[in-house]
Amino acid sequence: MSAPRRAPRRKLDGVLLLDKPLGITSNTALQIARRLLNAEKAGHTGTLDPLATGLLPLCFGEATKFAGELLDADKAYEATLKLGQTTTTADAEGEVLQTRPVEVTRATLDAALQAHLGVIQQVPPMYSALKRDGKPLYEYARAGVELEREARTVTIHGIKLIEWNGDSVRIAVDCSKGTYIRTLAEDIGETLGCGAHLSALRRTRIADITLENSITLADLEVAVDRDAALLPAEALLKELPAAQLDSQGSQRMLHGQSVQWPAAAETAVGQRFRAYTDDGRFIGLCQLDTEGYLAPKRLVAL
Repeated sequence: MSAPRRAPRRKLDGVLLLDKPLGITSNTALQIARRLLNAEKAGHTGTLDPLATGLLPLCFGEATKFAGELLDADKAYEATLKLGQTTTTADAEGEVLQTRPVEVTRATLDAALQAHLGVIQQVPPMYSALKRDGKPLYEYARAGVELEREARTVTIHGIKLIEWNGDSVRIAVDCSKGTYIRTLAEDIGETLGCGAHLSALRRTRIADITLENSITLADLEVAVDRDAALLPAEALLKELPAAQLDSQGSQRMLHGQSVQWPAAAETAVGQRFRAYTDDGRFIGLCQLDTEGYLAPKRLVAL
């Protein structure tokens, strides 16, 4: 007796704000969500480590065209630091390298946090996905090879103490793209003189997208109407202003042609917009050129 045939994947468009669970990769989370939604095409907007939980926007169908929009966005996290221990990976998955006594006061803790506020230099960890000669750094690290890494400039927009209990410190961090919270935890530990590693991490925001409308895989699995959890594709472009075109402009844009923009004189060249038809349907992403026209960049199939 042959096994029952699986239903064909559906053409499904939208964004799922997933609250990723602990212990699985971002790709595993994506594939589980894709299976639950039976979606044809899926992608994510940047990864979270298995150790991390929290906001992981997943894109389906036409929304995958805008997945890269969040890669350069500011992000926010809640991070828990274990004071007194450094590890090979700067997080709880690594082997303990050194144990030191923890002699921290509220004043020294506040000062250490403030010392890492603003524009700072970070050396990327060896256990990272950054590539050298086509190979990720973590492969070198697993082979016991330590490579020189150039420091990178990142910005810590805000850092706040949430909870402090002995050798455990929980902080809220608002930061620029490219910030390694593991490295931040390690650097704070060195400033305190006792060492530290990242024991837990939760992403709470990307750009202006928060956990507020997110859903867990467990809740998605038992949902009666799973599609109801999807946001429209333009949810990834919320920070951009909207440009509603008239009927003629809508048709031109839908055919990949540029459209003259009446407000060009008051708009900076290069400004990007969410484009909509005259009846309010989302068309895609466009950008003001030097001639005062909105040029299509990425369009959805209507």
